[in-house]
Amino acid sequence: MSHSASPASRPAGGNPRVVVIGAGIVGCSLADELTARGWTDVTVLDQGPLPAPGGSTSHAPGLVFQTGPSKTLTSFAKYTVEKFGSLEVDGLPCFHPVGGLELATTPERWADLHRRAGFAASWGVRAELVGPGRCKELWPLVDENRLYGGLHTPDDGLARAVLACRAQRERARARGARFLGRHTVTGIERDGAHVTAVVTDRGTFPADHVVSAAGFWGPVIGRMAGVDVPLLPLAHQYARTGPLPELAGVNDPRTEASRPILRHQDRDLYFREHTDRIGIGSYAHRPLPVDPFAVPAYDDAEVMPSSYPFTEEDFAPSWEDCRQLLPALERAGIEEGFNGVFSFTPDGMPLLGESRALRGFWLAEAVWVTHSAGVAAAVAEWMVDGRPSLDLHECELTRFEDAQRSPAYVAERGARQFVEVYDVLHPLQPLDEPRPLRVSPFHTRQEALGAVFLEGGGWERPHWYESNASLTFNADASLTFDTDASLAVDLQPPPRDAWAARHWSPIAAAEARATRERVALYDMTPLRRLEVTGPGSLAFLQRMTSNNLAKKPGAVTYTLLLDEAGGIRSDLTVARLAPDRFQVGANSPADLDWLLRHAPDDLHLRDITSGTCCIGVWGPLARALVQPLTHDDFSHEAFGYFKAKETYIGYVPVTAMRLSYVGELGWELYTTADLGLRLWDTLWEAGRAHGVIAAGRSAFNSLRLEKGYRAWGHDMTTEHNPYEAGVGFAVRMNKGDFVGRAALEALGPPTRKLTALLLDDPAAVVLGKEPVYADGAPAGYVTSASYGYTLGRCVAYAWLPPLEAGTGVHVEYFGEKVPATVAEEPLFDPEMTRIRR
Repeated sequence: MSHSASPASRPAGGNPRVVVIGAGIVGCSLADELTARGWTDVTVLDQGPLPAPGGSTSHAPGLVFQTGPSKTLTSFAKYTVEKFGSLEVDGLPCFHPVGGLELATTPERWADLHRRAGFAASWGVRAELVGPGRCKELWPLVDENRLYGGLHTPDDGLARAVLACRAQRERARARGARFLGRHTVTGIERDGAHVTAVVTDRGTFPADHVVSAAGFWGPVIGRMAGVDVPLLPLAHQYARTGPLPELAGVNDPRTEASRPILRHQDRDLYFREHTDRIGIGSYAHRPLPVDPFAVPAYDDAEVMPSSYPFTEEDFAPSWEDCRQLLPALERAGIEEGFNGVFSFTPDGMPLLGESRALRGFWLAEAVWVTHSAGVAAAVAEWMVDGRPSLDLHECELTRFEDAQRSPAYVAERGARQFVEVYDVLHPLQPLDEPRPLRVSPFHTRQEALGAVFLEGGGWERPHWYESNASLTFNADASLTFDTDASLAVDLQPPPRDAWAARHWSPIAAAEARATRERVALYDMTPLRRLEVTGPGSLAFLQRMTSNNLAKKPGAVTYTLLLDEAGGIRSDLTVARLAPDRFQVGANSPADLDWLLRHAPDDLHLRDITSGTCCIGVWGPLARALVQPLTHDDFSHEAFGYFKAKETYIGYVPVTAMRLSYVGELGWELYTTADLGLRLWDTLWEAGRAHGVIAAGRSAFNSLRLEKGYRAWGHDMTTEHNPYEAGVGFAVRMNKGDFVGRAALEALGPPTRKLTALLLDDPAAVVLGKEPVYADGAPAGYVTSASYGYTLGRCVAYAWLPPLEAGTGVHVEYFGEKVPATVAEEPLFDPEMTRIRR
């Protein structure tokens, strides 16, 4: 019998028909969230039997540690704790708040737990650093002599995923949803670019929206829909010991545990109680990838499809580590184990959102139990209201570049995410392979100059150049071609602690100084460039962005992409090169996706990044360098700030834009990739007489923070509006209607502000995401930070309640409260005289 519904059965009033593929924790949570918002025509399909259809949910150990470097993931986890804590089945709660305890057995981990305590304070999670004795009280089986201490998070705990599925299924069913097991999806139907139905071996289900919540089967469903799902399933070992006398009578068999869930991250291990046994999970073994297209169906497998045979040889080293930490295990053995399959993406984050290639087809993939309810709430909000209230840019399925979607890349990076899941990772730390992947035309010249590359978006990005080591603050160095008395005299950067010194060099200070005093070349090629052409170009961009673009050709405008609620989706630099031709500087693939979703059919919109390149020529001697290379007048009067001109530099045709993100005179020079090397060489040779250097991203970030230039995705996101983010100048309410305008009109006075801080101690440094304390209580968190070499102080931007300039606050850095002061913006050259000369 077919369970399909006909279009005629669609409720009057247009309640959308939703089919969710996957009845695991994400699918059940999503059905509950959708029906709670009034979308009650929801069908959840699964190939396995209900209530435990055999995916990752069916065997998940249920650990919920809320704290991490991602504010978004922490928000998901907090919602999961809150929601599951309110659910129960047959008198059993779906969440057991036993707390969490992360242990440090090395000085490096102990320092990292201080950093994690900072994350907890930043994101509003209760946490306390505790000594070895307290760790022993919380977990009596632990050998405290091996410990430096621990991080106790009392609101973490155990989610009973199968029970939570049942509770949410019952609620969703009561509102009209239906759940059908033993329905294997065999196809996705479409009408043009919109999904219309899900085909199963037991019938066809018409749909206006289809959500793939299939877990590690996501790539299988994606292929049916023609949608790329870049995730890698990997097997992860989980074992249970035999009974332990020390646990006899300690735990109620119904709740199973009373002590905190335990992490021994120095050995890639975690532990939880199972009444009188201990469950042990290990990430210490070799990656064990699983082909999602070869996973047997439930009926064809001896056990559930997500559970593979336990490989004892992989677990043997971890077992030794377990017995050292928990000596009681010397008298126990492993009673049972399995290798359970989970999903990993190239960056370890979920895959969420609607496909543009197939409208109405959504992904809610690579989601662990920890974040499941939070993800479901965000996706439901997105579907019903048109936008999630949380910033999801780290999770959007559009975030990956084309070069990051190859099966080889997904396999390499997915496996690396598994290996590093418990590693102490620096925020700038790049993955090793596959590199180099994307390089600018100047790459060979940069290598010759000793560039130290980090990686972003697949691009090799120089952070400093060893060739500039000779410039590091010799008091007699001749670096004063254009001395400004307002600049600090002694710019020797202070010594850094081991953490802040990673992926940094004092050479960055020399490069920043040379940019302020002479001229430097910056490789800006990785910045995304879009071309918009066609008769409706201006009207389209006016509608999509916040600033007024109706200017003569040759004008450049800083503007914002807002969503309907006035949140900042991105910031753009738009150059009008001809009446119907614009070049747009954007941030990520999601910007192109957003614009294409709204673009009329007769508009031509394409990404030109890979075929072009860009050099930023900045510093007080920039004009002296560039002017002799062109017949056009580059004087301030003829080529003003935020203007563009198509011209030639030597033999090379360029689009020159008078922009500066370092606060100095200069231009961004764009050309095609084939001419990029010639452009670099032309500028380099002409610059020798002016002491030109190549400078990297480390100096760039310092200089842009001294000027208060925001970095989208760090300093501002969809959770922030332009006025509180300090970019209200990019909004023109009198230009006519634009996306987000109505929401901005309804705003009240801001209750928070992106605030500039200067650390009081010239030797102090913070890096970002640290909590900020006002009047002794957590008040906000740092978004971006860098040492301001011109100012002789570390600059930090933070989201805080509105505070007067001069107010004292504290930034917590690895447990130390570092004094800082709220400062007026901009911190450097407030009159903009250096840019406009």
